[in-house]
This record gives sequence, structure tokens and C-alpha cells, in this order.
Amino acid sequence: MLMNLPGYTLKPLALAVRRHPRALLCVLAMGMSGAHAADAVEADTATESVSAAAVVPATTQLQRVEVTGSAIRRVDAETAVPITILRADDLKKQGVTTTQEMVQRITGSQSINNSAGSIGAGTGGASFADMRGIGPNKTLVLLNGRRLANNAISGVGSPNGSAIDLNMIPFAAIDRVEVLRDGASALYGTDAIGGVINFITKKTLTDGSLTLGGETPTHSGGGATKDMSASWGFGDLEEDRFNVMGVVNYNKQQNLDANDRSFARDFVPGRGLNQTSGTAYPGNYFQGDNSSNPLGTNCSGPNLIARNGICRFSTREYIDLIPQTEKTSFFGKATGKLADDHNVSLEYFWARNNNHTDIGPAPLTGLSLDSSSPFYPGNGITPAPTNFTLDPTQPVDTAWRETAAGPRGSSDQNTSQRFLLNFDGLVGGWDYNVGASYNQNKVLSTLTDGYVSDAAMINGLANGVINPFGPQTAAGQALIDANEYHGQYSSAVGRVAGIDGRISREIGDWFGAGPAGLALGGEYRKEKMHQQYEAFVNDVSSLGADAAGSVSGERSVKAEYAELNVPVLDSLELSAAVRHDKYSDFGSTTNPKYSFRYQPVKQLVVRGAYSEGFRAPSLYELYAPRSTTFSQGYYNDPVLCAGGTVQPGGNAGRDCAQQFLNNSGGNTELAPEKARNVTLGFVYQPVSNLSMGLDFWWIHISNQIQSFPESAVFDDPSTYADRYVRNADGSIANIVTGNANLGIVKTSGVDVSLDYRFPNTPYGQFGLGMTGTYVTRYDFQNIIDGPYTDKVGDFQGDGVIARWKHVLVGSWSLGNTRASITNRFTTGYNDYDRTTNARVASYALWDLSVGHTFDKVLDVDAGLRNMFDRNPPFSNQAYNFQSGYDPRYADPLGRTLFARMTYHF
Repeated sequence: MLMNLPGYTLKPLALAVRRHPRALLCVLAMGMSGAHAADAVEADTATESVSAAAVVPATTQLQRVEVTGSAIRRVDAETAVPITILRADDLKKQGVTTTQEMVQRITGSQSINNSAGSIGAGTGGASFADMRGIGPNKTLVLLNGRRLANNAISGVGSPNGSAIDLNMIPFAAIDRVEVLRDGASALYGTDAIGGVINFITKKTLTDGSLTLGGETPTHSGGGATKDMSASWGFGDLEEDRFNVMGVVNYNKQQNLDANDRSFARDFVPGRGLNQTSGTAYPGNYFQGDNSSNPLGTNCSGPNLIARNGICRFSTREYIDLIPQTEKTSFFGKATGKLADDHNVSLEYFWARNNNHTDIGPAPLTGLSLDSSSPFYPGNGITPAPTNFTLDPTQPVDTAWRETAAGPRGSSDQNTSQRFLLNFDGLVGGWDYNVGASYNQNKVLSTLTDGYVSDAAMINGLANGVINPFGPQTAAGQALIDANEYHGQYSSAVGRVAGIDGRISREIGDWFGAGPAGLALGGEYRKEKMHQQYEAFVNDVSSLGADAAGSVSGERSVKAEYAELNVPVLDSLELSAAVRHDKYSDFGSTTNPKYSFRYQPVKQLVVRGAYSEGFRAPSLYELYAPRSTTFSQGYYNDPVLCAGGTVQPGGNAGRDCAQQFLNNSGGNTELAPEKARNVTLGFVYQPVSNLSMGLDFWWIHISNQIQSFPESAVFDDPSTYADRYVRNADGSIANIVTGNANLGIVKTSGVDVSLDYRFPNTPYGQFGLGMTGTYVTRYDFQNIIDGPYTDKVGDFQGDGVIARWKHVLVGSWSLGNTRASITNRFTTGYNDYDRTTNARVASYALWDLSVGHTFDKVLDVDAGLRNMFDRNPPFSNQAYNFQSGYDPRYADPLGRTLFARMTYHF
């Protein structure tokens, strides 16, 4: 029995498997049949499916289905594991046009993790899923049940190089998404601790369609999107014995500037927000403990704010809130019937995302200017300071921002492709499926504007050509223009090649309650990654890259798995699964899973599962290049500017509210993560048109792999004193973060669902549906054996876990006309700096869509997202380049009108 669930002990169950793991595998393998762990049935409705009317997971429909999460090929009622199914056609009618928007409808996914996260972070424009808030590296994303290549690069301070970029999924080809809200390492292996998101494409097409659409915010500025998709297929598998299909998709979104949204501020001192920079234009200068600016104490120039005796610089007018993106994808599939029970198929998809971001002009710090320069303060061009007397025999140090070069612009071209050859069929009562695949993700990063040679600027200062305190002369501007870098500076490639196979069948009615099922599968895959930089990156310090830091890594993984499902009573079935993985670099691991399904009466299903997980560090977590770049947030030196007040030996322009250098990257000493998952819940359908469900879940992770949060270094400087590297004068040279095993995570909560269909009326069919997630606990350690910190409803470390999230949908349809209204809600939380802004308000958005189908060949849908024009709630978080709100939890677009038309032929 499941015992002590909140404490994650479950010791008797786990101990038996640890003592005899191979024995269980052998028992399950006897007389076996198998099914691919991610096989999906072609059903019109499914467990927790998103209905066409309500467009929310109808979690409680007791229908005969087969879904992601079981390796046994069978048709059954509500499964023993919690599954949510999102139907692409239904979401498209609500204006959803990308896979990242699709995943945002999953309440178990905590943060948005979209392309906006690439601004200043170097993710290649990628978007990620993050089930349960335990990290994108612990959510397994599949396409048609098989793995893809991870994003080839990571963002600053994140594990995203260990996760799939959602932008690479060919959205227009998707039929549905099956979300397993439970750990599944016993079936899928590594990465499946937080859950599995399986994107399933259309199986065949025998007709064509063309879709044109667009959306535009009702506020001025950018952010508008246009999209197009086309699909066509021919051949009937039964009559012609073949089918060929192809789908293309195009989506382009304009960038949105911070200046276009009033809430995107970087200086609200009364509420604890100061993301202005001490590296300014005109530059601040220092001599000893004294500091000044050519504009004096009033700082009357553009983008300047007077603070602590210096001028601080606002980069707001240069920053994108949303980057410019252009996404193109193609999915093609050819299927042939070799015989009545034997099929062969060949799949190919290609996707490219071009992502362009702008951030503030490059900062240069630690520059020395002696009195021989014509721009030395007091030499006639730059005013002498009024608040102290300069010693002309000594140089001044300056922190200067290269505004004459303009904002820093960069582009990433992120390209993925996959080949898959698959054979499936039936031999002697055994279902089989064998496949071979090759996956690749490649990211090319390019400088477009604003990145200038450090050496040229330093020499220009020394030669009296560059003026850090005012407008450039013609010679100074020419020097900047001549030494600006353009072109590719980084290339990264990740590859996964593999083969897999499985067989399956029913193996007998052992207890008179129905046939038992047994599954056996195995796979072999080879993973490789490589990243290299161009030599010139060492001359651009604001990139934080090192040409000598080019890295590569590879590994191979062999695995076999088995699953047994046995109906013991008419009302009770038990299941067990086990998987054995052998890594070329981390040895072997065996992980079990047990589940039950109990249906005492027709209207009620009780279900539960216990599983153990294992996740080896990804190649990127191990080998990612070390880089030293500016921190994402602004912090005070805890010694020289404690509490924001300059201390003896400190300097406001150097030590207070600064972006300090942060050294981060891979770690070859990482140990694997281990996890335990428990789910326990029920589905209740008292009448045919009402269903409801609750699924409680508990997750325990040890040795969690994460980039050490930079904010923790400054929040607790005594505990993490060893992460500071200081100069001889005591100032901070840099902090050290990077990937590490951070200790234990304990999180738990409950998923809630409700679906009600009102009785038919002369005025149409009405429906109401809701899914929600309530998190009761999220305790984590920043170091092994360290203290626990609760993150639920409280900004800690690098973010927050929302206590409650829901999606509520009301729907109506009459004939060929339809409408729906959707509420997306997230509770508020304690802010990053709660002494000045205690709470971030809750966030509720209402969406409206209407549509009509004309003569069964033309679908027209239109509507409003965020129809009440709700601004993101204020937050003083300092962890993202976008400020005044948190882009990981809110959308800056505001009210947005969308329209879409699909013609079927």
C-alpha cells in the first residue's frame, strides 16, 4: 500500500526493487509483448481530452482509449496515470498559433519560458516547457512518441541546453498533445521526472487546407503577428495502400519595445525597482573614494537618473520586451502498406526560427584615463568636478556606455530536423514497432549592431580619440564605426541518433477479470554536442564568451524496459513497469513504476502510481563552455555597499546597484539526479454530462542539477562567500555560479478538473470546463544538506511557484456557429524585494473567440485575447532584462485582436 505520501518515504515498496531490480525485469520479460512507451491511439476523445466545445481537458470522460504513459497497447477506460489531451484544432479557433502558446494552457507548467527569455540571455530564441516548476531539463518533450535533439545552446543561468525548443515542433502538423502529468522514467528514461509532453501529428491526410491569419495588439507599437499554413495529402491506406502528406507553416512576429509599454519601467525607487546602470553616458568617473559625472549632480541628460552622487543610465529605450521572430517549418510523411498487417512510414520535419533581440549599448568598465587626454576632467572639454578636487597627477577610472554605437543587436538562427523510418504491424498476435531516427538542432549566433572592439576603445581612450564624457568627434565616431563587429560568432550543434523497438500482446486472463497485457521494448541512442566561438569574441567583453572555450561531448545509452498490466478483479487492475539504462559515462540504473486502477462503481475511478526516476546530467550541463558576462540582475556589493549604502572603501558607481560579472557554465563533476514520484487521485462522473477529477502528486528530487541562482549569492553572502572573487582593493571581480548539484527539491500539489455539458436548448449547446493546479509545497536546497526554502507564493532564488493556476472555459455552439470565453488565472505572490513592494498582484486574463463554418469548406474565427486589456502586475524582480513586471509569468502585449481563415479543399 502507499504510505506516508507527504514525506515521500514509501520505503517498503522502493526497497524491494532496489534489492532485486533485474529479477523484476526478468519476470516482466517472460512471455512478453511490448508497445512503444509513447504510442498514441487514434481516438476521437481521450482521457482528460480537450473537448471541441469547452477547449479544456475533460479530465473525467470514462471512455475507451489508449494514451501516452503506458507501454501496453490496449484499449481501456480511465487510465491509472493522469493524462491531459489538448486538441490542436480547438485551440487554433481560440487564436493559438504556436506550440509555446499551446503549452501555456497546461496549468501544471509553471512559467511561460517563451522567446522573450532570449533577450540578454542567449537561448537562441528557444521556448521551453517546465512541468511542476522543477526545470525544463526534467520535462521530456516527444514528437510522435520519440525523442528530439535538445536545444544546442543554453541561456544565461539556465539549464535550457538540456531541453527541447518548443518552436521546433511543426505546429500546423499537430493533431493533439498528450500530457502525462506524472513521472515516467521507468518507461521513457532520463528527462521524464516532471512529466511527458507528447506532440502527435496527423496520421494521414487525403485532402488539403490553406490557413491565413494574423493578430495585432490594440495598443500602438509592435508585437503584431502574421501566420500562414498549408497542408495536402493523397492516397488511401486501405484502397491505394499508401498515403503521402505534407504540412508547411510560417509565423512572423514584430518585436515590441519597452518604450511602447508604460508598465515596463526600470526605476521605481518607492517600490524597490532600480534596474538602471552605473555604467552611463556620459560616463561616470572615479578617483579614490570620490566620484562624479560631467553633468554634475543633477544628471539632466537623456536616460539619466541621479543616485548616490553619480548618474545612472536607463536602458529602457533600447530593450525589447518581445524579440522579432520568424518561424518556418515543414513536416512530411509517406506511409505504405506492405501487407494487410504491416506498414512502413518515413517522416521528415524541418523547422527554423530566426530570432533577433536588442539590448542596451555595450558597457565598458575599469577604464583608465590620464591627464594627457583632452577629455580629462578640467582640461577644457570635460568640466572639472564640483564635489571634490582632482589630483591631476593621477588618472581617473571611468565606466562608460558606448551609445555612439547604438543598441547591441544579435540574431540567432535555430534549425532542427529529424528523419524517422518506422515499421509496425502484427505478427502471430504480436504487435510490433521498430524505428530508426536521426535528430539535429543547430544554432548559429550572429552580431548585427553595437558590438565594438574593446581593444580599439581602450587604445582610443589612451590616444585621446575616444571621448567617454560627451559626443564623439568625427575621428572618434569613425574609430567606433570602423571597429564594430558583424557576423557569426558562435555555432552549436546537438545530435541524437537512435533505434528502438517493441512487441506487445495480451497474455491471458489470469484471474477471470480480463486479459493481462505485457510489453517489452528497448532502444539504443547516440548523443553528441559541439559548440565553438570565433576568435574575435575575446575582444568583446560584453558577449561573455571565450574563444578558447569551444567544447564537445558525446555519449551512448542502451535501455530495455517492460510493463505488466493485470486485471485482478473486475474493478481492480495492477500494473508494474521497469526500465534499465546503461550510460557510457554514468553507468547503469534501474527504475521501477507501480500503479493501480480501481473502479468500485461505474461512476468512479480511483487511481495511483509510485515511480522512481534517474536523470544523468545532459551533455550541455557537463560540457557547456564557461563564460563570464554581466549578471542579469542589479545587485549591491554586500561588503562595500551593504543595504545600498556606500561603505568605507566603496564607490557608488562601482559597488552599488551594479551588474557584476558572473562566471557560469558546465561542470564535469555533476552527479545524476534521482527522484521519487507519487500520484493518487480519482475521476467521478455522477451523471453523463458532469465529470470531475482530483489528482494529488508528490515529487522528491535529490542532487537536483541547476545553475546556481545569482540572486542567492547576493541574498546570502555569508553562506556563499566562496562564490565571490575580489580584486586587490576589495571590490568584486566576479561571482561564480554555473551548473551544480544543489540538494533536494520536495514539491507536492493537486490537479483539479471539471467538465459540465448543459442540457441541449433551442438556443444551442453550452458547456463549462476548468482545469487547475494547486501547489501545496515547493521546498528546495541551494546546497546539499543546506536549509530548505519554500518557494510557493514567494519569490526565492530565481523565481516563484504560483500557488494556484487555472484555465476556465465557457463555450457555446449552434449549428456551424461557435463562441467561447476563456479565463486564465494565476495567483499573486510575495515580490523579489518585499520590503518595498510586498505583493505581486494576481493575474487574470479573459479571452473571447467567435467562429463560423461556411458550407463545410471555410472556417472563419476571430476574437480578443486579454479582452479587458489587463497590464502585467508590477514586480521589482531583477532577474530579467525586461523590468517593471516579470516576463516569465505575464504577457506584455495587452489586448490583442486575432483573426484566422481556413479553406478546405
